[in-house]
Amino acid sequence: MENKGKNAKHKRAMAKQKAAVDAGVAAASVERGVAVLLTGDGKGKTSSAFGMVMRALGYGQKVGVVQFIKGVQLSGEEHYLRNHCPDVEFHQMGTGFTWDTQDRASDIAAAERTWERATKMLQNPELDLVVLDELTYMLAFKYLPEATVIAAIENRPQHQSVVVTGRGGGSELRGVMDTVSEVKDIEHAYRAGIKARKGVDF
Repeated sequence: MENKGKNAKHKRAMAKQKAAVDAGVAAASVERGVAVLLTGDGKGKTSSAFGMVMRALGYGQKVGVVQFIKGVQLSGEEHYLRNHCPDVEFHQMGTGFTWDTQDRASDIAAAERTWERATKMLQNPELDLVVLDELTYMLAFKYLPEATVIAAIENRPQHQSVVVTGRGGGSELRGVMDTVSEVKDIEHAYRAGIKARKGVDF
């Protein structure tokens, strides 16, 4: 008798949840690409973005990826895309981290060159998804004009989705994104003296 009561209660709860989900699906009637910002001080922003790259490729969609900051040390993402996904348009700034270069003028020049590649992707109607990895740092360090970046994101082809990753990014950028997710740092192996792990951290 007790199990029967629990089952009935569960069924009512699930029916209510299904009705809410169905109503939400029915209300989402706009068909266009979305702008996603993955931010926060936790680990996993780039990994999440590349999860979306794999998802898009699974549907046969065309993808472009630009990685700002990274590029001196080859990443697992680059290895995989270059070896298994030659159709993905992939570009890295190639300077490494700003605290390694310690040359603001050189970093700005590299950021501007890399942004030119990103702009072409954001204007390319053949691309279904564009990932701008670590772009927020270019805004935080004022290497790129925020208004120019926001305009390019807003004026991309209607069907194209864009994913921006990195800490911060500012309220103006957040304001034009459709989805903003914050990755929170609870604990990190690095602080316990554990070295970065190939295949997990890079």
